[in-house]
Amino acid sequence: MRSYEEIHAIAAERHPDIAAHLTPPAPPEELAKIPDDRWLAAMTRAIFQAGFNWKVVANMWPGFEEAFWGFDPGRVALMNDDDIEALIKDRRIVRHAAKIMSTQANAALLTDLAREYGSAAKAIADWPASDFTGLLEMLKKRGSRLGGTSGQYFLRSMGKESFILSRDVTARLIAEGVVDKAPTSKTAMAEVQAAFNTWAAQSGRSLTEISRTLALSTG
Repeated sequence: MRSYEEIHAIAAERHPDIAAHLTPPAPPEELAKIPDDRWLAAMTRAIFQAGFNWKVVANMWPGFEEAFWGFDPGRVALMNDDDIEALIKDRRIVRHAAKIMSTQANAALLTDLAREYGSAAKAIADWPASDFTGLLEMLKKRGSRLGGTSGQYFLRSMGKESFILSRDVTARLIAEGVVDKAPTSKTAMAEVQAAFNTWAAQSGRSLTEISRTLALSTG
């Protein structure tokens, strides 16, 4: 496995403006101040974008905000069958029943985290970057439709220190011998986390910056 500086040099050769792409994540203290409704909104947006045209979701987003009551976790968690049926017919949003129901499940997750940690924002903000895969596993197990890259894109969109296992990042991980294919198992994800932790120790950079460097080194 090459050092971070060696991979950075490859990325810089491909993209001389690499510094402009390496934006650091938001500080935990800033993340902890974000209202929980914004976390539910970001979760929902990542889920609806998965396998769909992102621009369509973006254009419809004001309608999503209205239809889901501003994404108030307490309100959404208490949706009844009539609420869900109405949303499935609501032309303001993408009418995907399973994804609509996932919003209710994720609202319940956020209300549970709020009871456990004071706020869902604090729970996510304080989760250590050295165990980012643990955060992903928690979201996958306790939430709905937050596995794969959906949870990763959700966290990145909020500014959480993170990596995204995009095609380009995965290609670099394979090239460095970290994994031999797209990581899906717990063992493979542990190997990915270990590699990112090593590069972070070498460089002092965040997972976010390292992830972008890996992507730019192949894409």
